[in-house]
Amino acid sequence: MTEPDPTALTQLERAIDALAGRRVAVLTGAGVSTDSGIPDYRGQGAPVRKPMSVEQFLAEESARRRYWVGSHLGWRRFAAAQPNEGHRALAQLEAADITSGVITQNVDGLHVRAGSRRVVELHGTMRRVGCLQCGQVFDRRDLAERVEADNPWLSETEELPLGPDGDVAGAEVDGFRIPECSVCGGVLKPDVVFFGEFIPAERFREAEQLVRSADALLVAGSSLVVNSGIRLVERARRRRLPVVIVNRGQTRADARATVKVDAGTSEVLTALAEALPRRR
Repeated sequence: MTEPDPTALTQLERAIDALAGRRVAVLTGAGVSTDSGIPDYRGQGAPVRKPMSVEQFLAEESARRRYWVGSHLGWRRFAAAQPNEGHRALAQLEAADITSGVITQNVDGLHVRAGSRRVVELHGTMRRVGCLQCGQVFDRRDLAERVEADNPWLSETEELPLGPDGDVAGAEVDGFRIPECSVCGGVLKPDVVFFGEFIPAERFREAEQLVRSADALLVAGSSLVVNSGIRLVERARRRRLPVVIVNRGQTRADARATVKVDAGTSEVLTALAEALPRRR
């Protein structure tokens, strides 16, 4: 760890002991991507956010226009973000057959780009956009080219604060042409779970299977406020698996953790990737 803190070092040592010799399922949240320049939802200094609900998106054309402007401007910067040491450490742990895979609440795709092979993206991904009418799926990069061709003024829009879902707030929306499905003209929606939507049952079952096949659960960079995360922690606790939480600040499951490491995810995950292969 770059600036050793006695308490954090003790917590790290306990975390290594709890995970050593076990096959580990990993659950990650927004805190894993902050070192890649993507802001956290609830960390210190995070702005207050009011996410758009799926009902609002579907019911109001003005809401869709507002969403797509912010989503496109944010996506350009979101897509430019690079995996950090924490993402790479988790890919190394999977390659060493120590982790069974990563369950992530993030939609940034950075685990995949870092080399992790088994990734369950609980809340979807910004890489794809789907038509709600005919089901056609589009690559976000191709759609972005179409959006910019239809709205060339977007390239002159000033830089605005990026959100953790790859959107920005405060952009001008007047005159924006909402992208439509090129097959049927239907409503397009990024392949992400909006506020008020349920995680697809099959996707959550895949996440549960990762936990079920593991001997321990490692939670990194999540406050566990979202119910999907806390449910997976409960699955692990019912099986009496060690639960290690790595997060700056409190989480909803601190009292239930075997070990809580209050430190940055990049440095702790890197330390785990160095230590655990030697402790098989």
